[in-house]
Amino acid sequence: MRYDFTKMQALGNDYIIFNAIAHPELLKDAASLAKRLSDRHFGIGGDGIIFAAPSTKADLKMRIFNADGSEAEMCGNGIRQLALYSYYKGLVSKLNINIETLAGVKNIQMKKSTSEKIDSIKVNMGAPILEPEKIPVIAEKNNNSFAKKNITVIDRNFDFTFVSMGNPHAIAFVSDLKNFGVEKYGRIVENLTEIFPKRTNVEFIEIINKSEIKMRVWERGSGETLACGTGASASVVACILNGVTENKVLVHLLGGDLKIEWEKNGNVMMEGNAEVSFEGYVEI
Repeated sequence: MRYDFTKMQALGNDYIIFNAIAHPELLKDAASLAKRLSDRHFGIGGDGIIFAAPSTKADLKMRIFNADGSEAEMCGNGIRQLALYSYYKGLVSKLNINIETLAGVKNIQMKKSTSEKIDSIKVNMGAPILEPEKIPVIAEKNNNSFAKKNITVIDRNFDFTFVSMGNPHAIAFVSDLKNFGVEKYGRIVENLTEIFPKRTNVEFIEIINKSEIKMRVWERGSGETLACGTGASASVVACILNGVTENKVLVHLLGGDLKIEWEKNGNVMMEGNAEVSFEGYVEI
């Protein structure tokens, strides 16, 4: 059967979007579909697949599958793409919507420019999770009530800070991010299941100043990507916990910039854009 799809990206973090409200049968074999269609040589190509699915708790539900077929709890760049897709496709008619994820219901505010184009999307990412057993990570909290652990990877020691934004993140600070071996170290850290029972996303951070950082990410199930919204959010939380930045930070990623703020009410706000790359259909 022929199914329409929309290829989208947010800061180069790209996904294939399907309407599973109209076609719920697509979810029956979502994992193998994600692996096949995400292949950049033999498929459509992308970091994974996102399905717009029905929800009884929100305007719609996001189901997201990584390029290796694993299902993710949440994706900050992906949810902005889904919000834009849902508005343009008429699945929602308002600019302020709620999307259910495996990490809870997230509020999204879309803003239009004078040309009626949506040029900014802000997501309430919710409060970060710092309890080791909920991240999950095998580590102890320090005296400042967040979890850190020194981990030796190949030839280098890292002091990782652990944060969950609905999905696990391990964050380390480095001095020369441009030339750093993200794949060399990230691939190993992701799969240290004796420390990370559900594997982990891995972020490497370089501090520019109190309000700016650079970040590169090794995403669980996808490898190094150009951007990661939950990773940027978790990284800013880690920076604040370690006392190296203020609560409002501009995050420079390989694919572009995100504005992250850890508000006094405990919620993390993420702001960025999303774009349609192209549309098409595929026989499944």
